Amino acid sequence: MADVTRRTLELLAQLQTGRRFSGKELAARLETSPRTLRRDVERLREYGYPVSTQPGPSGFYRLAAGQTLPPLVLDDDEAVATLVGLTLLGATAPREPLDGNGFAPAADRAFGKLDQFLPHRLRPAVVALRETVEAAPQNAPAVRPEALAILGTAAAWHEYLTFTYLDRDGHTSHRRVEPYRTIYLHLRWYLLAWDVRAVDWRTFRLDRIDEIVPTASHFTPRPLPARSGAEYLRAGLSAGRHRAVVTIETAAAAVADVLKFQDCEIESQGPDRCRLIVQVDSFHWLILQVGLIGAEFAIEEPAEFRDLAAQLAQRLNRAAESRPTS
Repeated sequence: MADVTRRTLELLAQLQTGRRFSGKELAARLETSPRTLRRDVERLREYGYPVSTQPGPSGFYRLAAGQTLPPLVLDDDEAVATLVGLTLLGATAPREPLDGNGFAPAADRAFGKLDQFLPHRLRPAVVALRETVEAAPQNAPAVRPEALAILGTAAAWHEYLTFTYLDRDGHTSHRRVEPYRTIYLHLRWYLLAWDVRAVDWRTFRLDRIDEIVPTASHFTPRPLPARSGAEYLRAGLSAGRHRAVVTIETAAAAVADVLKFQDCEIESQGPDRCRLIVQVDSFHWLILQVGLIGAEFAIEEPAEFRDLAAQLAQRLNRAAESRPTS
């Protein structure tokens, strides 16, 4: 009986990833036979888990959406990750936005409800985490969870949306778009979409979007304008900024700690060496930040940045060699 319970819980854990599994793949993962797999699937259905199947060569098993939420199956690490994630979400959202319907109140409610879904052995850890884990509040624009859900659903189903948009200058416009991705960057939520009237790609701040209306009209998806929505957004936000590449003779973690609020790439090249790729408004700011890390570094590009470093070095040398006049 213990083996059956263990196997059923493992099957449920696999299905709760949201993926579609072929019977052959799922049986291999569980190290069981297709016949036993079918019995275990029926057992899950009896417990109230809506497992859908499609027969045939391209058939699959998938955990479908049901009318109620069955008990969650979380191991220790998953439970901790869920609780910490809810804590961070609550800290990066306004506490009382949007008539109490923002992410922070929802995260608090979900945090409190987890206890009833967890096994008894995990409850002491849950209580300890809830009482001791804190995340410092950070200012972020308010975004409605239901707005994010509508945008995500429309993007997944390739459905046109209309909404009103308030730009940075305070002007409101009516938009009709093909939604593709919602992106979280620098405590801001963005929508990457094809603007039908502009006939071009656009990114929209979610906190400036209002009156979202699904149209029940569908579009044929087009290729993204970059490898990912985040890459396209970063390129747009970096327009007009300066790119610099620096090799630093220290661990990547040390550089990440100094530049923790900067959008940059830090490539580890060993325990005591890394490569920094960053877009900045000012090379003067960057040379000070890199110089204060306290490690040797080499500027790969651009030449303008190297020239600035040389000028600053000369100025600092003159300052160090100067003597006060009496």
